[in-house]
Amino acid sequence: MITEAEQRVYEILDQLHIPYKRYEHGPVYTMEELRIADLGIEGEDCKNLFVRNRKGDKHYLVIIPGPQKVDLKKTGDALGAIGLSFASEERLKKYLGLTPGAVSPFGLINDREKEVEVVLDESLTRAAYVNFHPNINSVTITVTYEDFLRFLDWCGNKVHFVPLS
Repeated sequence: MITEAEQRVYEILDQLHIPYKRYEHGPVYTMEELRIADLGIEGEDCKNLFVRNRKGDKHYLVIIPGPQKVDLKKTGDALGAIGLSFASEERLKKYLGLTPGAVSPFGLINDREKEVEVVLDESLTRAAYVNFHPNINSVTITVTYEDFLRFLDWCGNKVHFVPLS
């Protein structure tokens, strides 16, 4: 069954003429669970981290290749943001309309004020396809990297390309 939040993602992708492949699976909350599920999906599985600065007045969606670890201090230094830490579940719901385990750039469709800045690891520019949850963690969709950039452009949030590897 497709949820309303998921359906909204597909409507926007269709509106933008962005083709996607949809894969249903059991709910996954971590990249390790996704790896164990071994869905055989083509493309780069992406890890999405919702973080905030120390003051709590800036929020970032950090997107990196799934197996990669992120150093929040180095990421903060690259952005000029002091004291990055994971944002609370309440902030995740407020800014992206998402719940833990379903963090995804598709949550940007709920950020009407464009308050969340996107931080993309530069290594993703080499991916032909990227994989994300469509705002629900029991489905993964695949789009081309170029189409993903078109989606981000449509969203209108500020995007940083940063070497995080």
